[in-house]
Order: sequence, then structure tokens, then C-alpha cells
Amino acid sequence: MIRVLSHRIRAISVTTAAMKNLRGKQLRFLRSKAHHLKPVVIVGQHRVTPSVIQHVDSALETHELLKVRLTDAEMGETVAAAKALAEGTDAVLVQRIGHTVVLYRRRKKGVPSIKLPK
Repeated sequence: MIRVLSHRIRAISVTTAAMKNLRGKQLRFLRSKAHHLKPVVIVGQHRVTPSVIQHVDSALETHELLKVRLTDAEMGETVAAAKALAEGTDAVLVQRIGHTVVLYRRRKKGVPSIKLPK
């Protein structure tokens, strides 16, 4: 679902199966954890391709919470790329600010490194 405020796209919220299980308190916790992170994946001119989705998927398995930077993207492209990355990796879109997207997904294998508040 994309919310449009005035004439520009300002905010996006993606509803996935994982997102339905996270509460507002948990999303705030993840945003605070992501604040100090540097972008792990930088998406270039070819935008979101299957190989980029695969790379983000493996980075999510390693880090659980990561920032993705979209270089030289228009606002509409950023919204579409954020949605494609979240759906392609079965991750939660925690936040999108400008050209930066924050994604979260629990580890599929092993012990999770991030413990979410209840």
C-alpha cells in the first residue's frame, strides 16, 4: 500500500506475512538499531535484478537487519525497488528514507542475533 501525500510520494508501507507479526514497538526498536548502520548493499544503475535480490537475501541471512542504498534513483523508483526487495527476500520493510531502505528478516538457519521486544 502506498500513501500519497500532496503531489509527491512520501511514505510507503509494505504488508507482508512477516510485517503482520511485527508490532509498532518492534519496528521502532529495529529503526533505532538501524540508525547507526552503514549500507551493506548498494544498488546501481541496473536497479533490482534477481542477482541483487539474491545478494540481499544472503546479506539478510548474515546480518538480519541491513541498509540498502539506491544510487541515482527517482522517488518512484525507490518505492518500487523497496517493495521488490521486501517481497523478493520475504523481509520486512522497516524504513525508507530518501534513497536508503532498511530491511529486516530473522535468520532461517541458526540462532537469531537480534532479539525483538515483546
